[in-house]
Amino acid sequence: MAKQRGQNKILMEVLSYTLKWSEAILRWGHVLFAILWVGNSFLFNYLDNKLNKNITSKDIDGEGYLMHSGFFYKLSRLKISPEKTYLNQLVIFKWQSYLTFITGMLLLAVLYYYNSGILMVDKRVLVLSPIAAISCSLLSLIISWIIYDNICKSNLINNNLLFLTLMLVLLGFVSFGLTKIFGAKFAFLSVGLIIGTNMFANVFTVIIPNQMNIINSSKKDQKFDMSLSLAAKQRSIHNNYSTFLVLFIMLSGHYSFIVYHKYNWLILCLIGIISAIGRHYFNLRGRNINKPSILFTSIIALIILATIMFLFKN
Repeated sequence: MAKQRGQNKILMEVLSYTLKWSEAILRWGHVLFAILWVGNSFLFNYLDNKLNKNITSKDIDGEGYLMHSGFFYKLSRLKISPEKTYLNQLVIFKWQSYLTFITGMLLLAVLYYYNSGILMVDKRVLVLSPIAAISCSLLSLIISWIIYDNICKSNLINNNLLFLTLMLVLLGFVSFGLTKIFGAKFAFLSVGLIIGTNMFANVFTVIIPNQMNIINSSKKDQKFDMSLSLAAKQRSIHNNYSTFLVLFIMLSGHYSFIVYHKYNWLILCLIGIISAIGRHYFNLRGRNINKPSILFTSIIALIILATIMFLFKN
């Protein structure tokens, strides 16, 4: 009997140690892949804005020059597909997104779902069983994507102001609702999970399939549907504007004074607006439109928010 207990103890220690290493490796991988994904997003959106569009060629949509590590690079964005030889050599940036999502979901399972009764549930907020908490988490990801995707496929997407207003309302609704279901830390993190899942789904269900459709049409010498390119670009822009907020939430474990604030959901929404304004400044800079007032607005707004939080502490 004593021998059996000893073996069980060793087994539990090995399991615990394995989970700790799994968590460490997944955290490391998640951050690394996220950096690669965000870097790609910023680079290509910058290039789209920065390339010279005043090109007389009927085949070239934009052209520009870069310098990196002591070498010059010439870049061209084509209106037509390249020769078939080059189609087989295309580099498609997708695995950064896929692996960010995969490591994130595995980390979610290993760290939070495995300890759902401790890290997800706060009985002062709502009494939930571990299974119910996990179900609510997964449903929030699925339902949020369905709503967002259908809005993007509707005519609402053609009205920027209406679309942005609706996204802000949904962000507020989701942020507030999650604080009434989960503990403060996991509720905060769940907003990032939802946005990150939508970003991944944009790549997996829209951007990459549309790109593959274009490539296949080009290989068959068929004219590809330009609306596929525009739809992919639109989702890419949505991802671009979401990155600052997602990165903020990824680091939320380091600023508990925000996570556990009485109005954490409202603070998160305001930071979402401020971060999008800041991102908009840099996107405009890529088009050679320098409006420091936009950046100053986001900085001043952040300072005002911090001041109000200090004056009205919990």
